[in-house]
Parts: sequence; C-alpha cells; structure tokens
Amino acid sequence: MKYIATTLFLFFSILPAIAQENLEDLLAAGIEDAQRFSAGYISPATEGMMYNLSNSWAQSAEVKKPLKFEISIIGNATFIKDDNKTFLLNTNEYNNLQFRDGSSSKQVATGFGENNPAILVFAEVQNGPFMEEVEFELPQGLASVNINVLPTAFLQGRIGVFKATEIKLRYFPKIEREDVKTGLLGVGIQHEFTEWLPAESVFPIAISGLITYNNLDANYDFTDDDIVEGENQQFDLKLSTWVFQVQASTKLPVFNVYGGLGYVTGKSDFDVLGTYRVRGGIPLFETTNEFTDPFSVENKISGVRATLGAKLQLGFFGLHADYNLSEYSTVTVGTHFGI
Repeated sequence: MKYIATTLFLFFSILPAIAQENLEDLLAAGIEDAQRFSAGYISPATEGMMYNLSNSWAQSAEVKKPLKFEISIIGNATFIKDDNKTFLLNTNEYNNLQFRDGSSSKQVATGFGENNPAILVFAEVQNGPFMEEVEFELPQGLASVNINVLPTAFLQGRIGVFKATEIKLRYFPKIEREDVKTGLLGVGIQHEFTEWLPAESVFPIAISGLITYNNLDANYDFTDDDIVEGENQQFDLKLSTWVFQVQASTKLPVFNVYGGLGYVTGKSDFDVLGTYRVRGGIPLFETTNEFTDPFSVENKISGVRATLGAKLQLGFFGLHADYNLSEYSTVTVGTHFGI
C-alpha cells in the first residue's frame, strides 16, 4: 500500500504544482480561467491513472478451483507519450490569461510535462484609469523531475468460489501519508467458458470472460501549508473504472502464455475544495476575494485494450510479466503464490 500512497503523493504534490506555487495567482486570474487551465493540465494525469489501475487483473484464463486461492504482488509502469505531456493553451478561449511574450497560443506542460524554458503568463483587468496585473510562471509537471512513467504497485487476491468461477479483490483502507489520504477498492469476477466443454481436459487452452471494477479515493489537505489564506483547503480525487475482457491462455504445468482483448471505461472527478482568500485579482473592486470550493475537473475515458504476457509456475510460487496496449500502454511484472 505504501507504493500506492507514494504514487498519489507524487500525483498531488509534484504534479499539481498549482497548489504549491501558482494556486493564488491562478484564482486571481478568475475562476473560469483557473478551471479551464486546470482541466488541460490535470486531465492527462487522471486519464493515465485510470488506465494504469485498470491493468493486471488476470494472468491466466484458467480460474481457481473452489476454495483454492492466490495472492499476488503486482507492479505497473505506464508509459507517458509526448502527446500527453503538453496541451494547447489558446488565450482566445480565456477571459483574462495572456502570454507575457505576446503569443496568442502555444503548447504548455500538462501534469506529465515540462516547460523548458519557463513560460510566463499574466491576467490584466482595467477599470477606468486603474489596472491590475497578476503575473506568474505556468506550473511544471513530472518530466521536470525526470519522471516519465506512472508507477503503481499493490496486493491482489483471487479465490475460486464455484465451478469455473473465481472472485478477485483489491482492497486497502484509506491511510494517510504526509497529508495524502488514499484508499483503493477493486473487485472482479472471472468465468472460464472452456470448463464446460466436453474436450476441456484434452486441449491445454483456457478461454474466460472477465469483469472488474476499481474505485480510488484520494485527498491532499494543504490547509496548514499557508499557500493561500483560507480554511479546509484540499484536493479531492474520486476515480472509478470498469473493464470487460475476454482472456485466453495455455494450461501447461510450468510455463504459460496468456492474452486478452477488452474494453475499459472510467470517470474521474478532481475537486478543489475549501475556502480561499485571494488578495487582488478579479474583480478589481475588492481588495480580497473569497472563493469556496472554487472549481472541479471531470474526465472520462473509454477504449479498447489488448494484453500479451507470460507466466512461470514453480509449485506454489510463480512469476509473470505482460504488456498492455491501450491509450496509455503499461508494462506489468509480478509475483504470486497460492494453492
């Protein structure tokens, strides 16, 4: 579980750098502009996390016999394509945000990318003879600290419940690490169709169907960091995914290959919660503006996925590795033991 917490700590502290350096300036530029920028910045990261956590549910199409079980330790590394490291910031779509160099649009870093060199923007509001300007540097992403993959690691179990069917489980209670709270629940059911065929024992091939559900809740409370004046300031992420997959594998004593073809769908809600008192900015008439639960970013994914892997079984102990091809492709390695 500590590996999930570490990944989410990166997700909430390094990735949303707007909370550490730019949140007050971004809010001063106006709520609509802050929400639009945050959507472009954070969406690739939430998409990548959804694809990442949808992996590694099955390393065989052969299900466990009733009351037989297996425990796995699994690690994922999701690759980040260059296209997911930047997004187009077009100032014509913003109310107040402008580039300091006068450009009308340019590619800027997402939470996965890096602005090299740094990019300055400003928001300007004029009322009669008065003008106020807020300038700040756009936030960097994970590439700025040389992180170019999205890693996760977790425990997973499966147990046979009745003929040709097994239940899978991922569960960790919500724990706290350095102001980041994370909790994960995943359940799945796999049914082996070939167990019902008369020639099931003759051909060393298994085919099964798999349905899984993942739910992740994470929260980063930065109220005590004194970034912006206010109360109960936090980022809150709720993420859920479904996977529907057909799985096939060989059924040999020691070494097997497996593969799957499926469909993944998911939704994430990233909320900026709490009260924020921002000095200056928009509207100009107030010295201090107060915002409560200023904005949310919703994101959805859906797409086809394919998996190809190999599994080595040595008695009650085994190893596996596979590659998942999807919008965010992932390499998985793991070890497992059971009966």
